[in-house]
Amino acid sequence: MSRTALARTYRPRRFSEVATQEHVSATLRSAVERGRVAHAYLFCGPRGVGKTTLARVLAMALNCPQRSPEGEPCGVCESCEKIWAGKTSFDVVEIDAASNRGVDDARDLRERAMYAPSEEDRYKVYIIDEAHMLTREAWNALLKILEEPPPRVIFVFATTEPQKIQQAAPPILSRCQRFDFHRIGTMDLLARMREVLRGEGIEASDDVLLPIAQKADGGMRDALSLLDQVLSFTEGAPTAQDVARVLGLVADELYLELMDIIAGRRHAEVFAYVGRLLDAGHDLAEFYRGLADFLRALLMIRLGNEQGVEVRPELREAYRGRAERFAPGDLLRMLSQVAELDADGRFRKSGQQRILIELLLLRFSFMDATVELEDVLRALGGVGGDGGGRPAEGAANPGWGRAAPPDQPPPAPADTPPTSMTPAVVAPARDTGGRAADSRASSSRVSSTRDDDRHQGGGREPAPDAPAATAGASSTPAADFSTGPAPEREAEPGGRSAADVPLELSKVRVAWRSVLEEGEGVPTGTSLMLRAARLELASADTIAVHVPPGSPLLDRLGKSSSRRPLEVALERRLGRSVRLELRASESAEHATAGGRITAETARQERLRRLVEEEPLLAAAVQEWDLELID
Repeated sequence: MSRTALARTYRPRRFSEVATQEHVSATLRSAVERGRVAHAYLFCGPRGVGKTTLARVLAMALNCPQRSPEGEPCGVCESCEKIWAGKTSFDVVEIDAASNRGVDDARDLRERAMYAPSEEDRYKVYIIDEAHMLTREAWNALLKILEEPPPRVIFVFATTEPQKIQQAAPPILSRCQRFDFHRIGTMDLLARMREVLRGEGIEASDDVLLPIAQKADGGMRDALSLLDQVLSFTEGAPTAQDVARVLGLVADELYLELMDIIAGRRHAEVFAYVGRLLDAGHDLAEFYRGLADFLRALLMIRLGNEQGVEVRPELREAYRGRAERFAPGDLLRMLSQVAELDADGRFRKSGQQRILIELLLLRFSFMDATVELEDVLRALGGVGGDGGGRPAEGAANPGWGRAAPPDQPPPAPADTPPTSMTPAVVAPARDTGGRAADSRASSSRVSSTRDDDRHQGGGREPAPDAPAATAGASSTPAADFSTGPAPEREAEPGGRSAADVPLELSKVRVAWRSVLEEGEGVPTGTSLMLRAARLELASADTIAVHVPPGSPLLDRLGKSSSRRPLEVALERRLGRSVRLELRASESAEHATAGGRITAETARQERLRRLVEEEPLLAAAVQEWDLELID
């Protein structure tokens, strides 16, 4: 005993019945009504969203003898019935381009299109499905007839990959009217499934239909096919358990249980949890897809977009509770790791999916909590706060990771810094007006400006806690290699001049950034390359600028006269004479694998420079063994 599938039984017969594609159906209906139908259409969009259906409805409307004045086909006459069911019709031909993709098939289609319709008031409509499968030669054979088609001949091309047509035959796009179909929303899928169930005389709650709509992923045909599968398994009204069993879905309660394991850092229970999934017959690939959707829902709730989350009403409070146990950064990192697991398809192809899932969940349970940089610096006494040695309350979520092991003593307050901490960097002053340079408003950049350190001439005294000169050092001022007049040297405490004190690399880097940001003395076109250079103290007053071998900077700044404007700009900020020396460096940051710069090497370089340029942050990283993330 044969029956027709739900997806075919409830296929729309009119433009108004096509769900969520009103921008296409209304345009086509209006074209039929006004007699402005184009000779070629290109329907693009995901599978199961109504491309072939609308092509058939268009053919029905053009050939329906009982068409309404608004352009709608009747859907019940003999012509409409044949076209709607896909039966043999002399004037409406459907072709599967996946199996008829060659140039000979295209030539045969071109010859058949030259014949007139069976009746004077009818149209010949050719519906070519999977049009992206046609070869370049087949498209070339169709170009002429698409440009100058015979009277009353319509071509409709349907495809899920229009970019392939763009690559194989770009001229086709200019000969067709293109319509892009949208994915169908979950609520629209639920509404359509309710109508279908009413037509079948079956009642089902949204708890039953919601997992089906989510599994369909925006495809109406997929949703009705899955619903048909569930109805075939059950007798009477299906339940949520029936849906989970038939479709192999992992219940939301299992994902909520997983979040409890991760938040409690119960690492050993991960293996038992995965074992229970397998014993229950769950597919790990399905669990992996559901985990991504679950973490996305938690992140949306944590960021305040709870209304956009599609969950069962009775579980909404449980979702909210799990989301509050994690910081948004933690959920984002977990979601990112889930996305990366199968970025190259290795999970689907792997024969060890269990091990990959266990490793992923263990990384979740061992992952430390995200701590805001402001909280770290506040704990070190660097910015605001009470100057205590621990992060502010709420820096890490209860039950989740900690920024430092609990038995590790807190770092010393700001007034008694640890020996490994570099003194706080003083932001350089601008040479115009003596104002301090603007600090960058970023959570990962810190600077401290002291107004009482400014000089009238635009220079800056070293910080009071600058290290004293080593014993036995000569009191003779450093030799001046400059060709122009040296800036005025102001006396240091103890009768020494600024030139007597060795350069500090941290202050040199601050001055270097200030010069590059303002562009003072920087040769045109070299700013980006100079930003990537690595600075090093070569002697008491010489700064070595390391650049990659073959860099254009070696030629542009090879002569001392070319470097002099840059040296003068640095001298104004450091308050002493300096000399620049360019060197070709084969250091790790310049010698990447194969001479290529990858995303990982670029990230490592950014983090390295951040630690070098912010001594307070460097102290925090060393003291608490922190890991910097973008």
